[in-house]
Amino acid sequence: MKMKSKIICLFLLVFSANFVVAQELKKEYQKGIIYFIDCVKKDKKEAVAELVKYPFKREYPIPVIKNKTEFIKRYNEIFDITLKDKIIKSNPAKDWEQVGWRGIMLNNGDMWIDEDGRLIAINYQSKLESDLKVKLIKAEQNAVHSSLAKFEEPVCVLVTSKFKIRIDDLGNQNYRYASWSQNQKMSEKPDLVITNGKFVADGTGGNHHYDFKRGQYLYECYIAPLREKEASPASLTIYNKENVILSQDARIVSE
Repeated sequence: MKMKSKIICLFLLVFSANFVVAQELKKEYQKGIIYFIDCVKKDKKEAVAELVKYPFKREYPIPVIKNKTEFIKRYNEIFDITLKDKIIKSNPAKDWEQVGWRGIMLNNGDMWIDEDGRLIAINYQSKLESDLKVKLIKAEQNAVHSSLAKFEEPVCVLVTSKFKIRIDDLGNQNYRYASWSQNQKMSEKPDLVITNGKFVADGTGGNHHYDFKRGQYLYECYIAPLREKEASPASLTIYNKENVILSQDARIVSE
């Protein structure tokens, strides 16, 4: 299976069910699911928007949905006939399962709702979103420096106190690291490019990192959605063999 950005999105947002054991859904949680199904069935966009936990992420480079107004505006991009049908025809007792602290999932991870009834992730992608993604990827390919224009999918852009780092999926589980000084634009020639990077999952909760080797140096870009809210969501660590020579927190500009 190709480790494309869609898989990355699953690790970040939905805590993929492939690594966990589902539990039977308790009756106390079925009420919230029944209400959600009814809202979707009756196309109550505002009511569904009230149930969403924001910011609501979509597969990069599709923009994050920041608030209720944006969600309502983009509702039809996400909830097409196929997804609505999956939800409406689902059985709250049989098709929705509780997966520990991760939440309640529909059909092995198509959708996730937390124990408070908040919609936290949708892994299904409509044709509208799929077409938008292709368009946005093409735009990014045209916007970056010509030496970086060839990639299958963008993964993320990180910014530390010194660097701007872009990670792209070149296909076949091959990731590329490109970096600039923080204030440079990605349309400029990068200061450093490393290919043949690897994706490494850290447990089952979503934390993961990308490793890039250059001679005796290892560049590790760590993404940690499970860190405390006050902590940085990402970091860059550079090793010279076993020794850490640089470690900086990073913010995720794009994901």
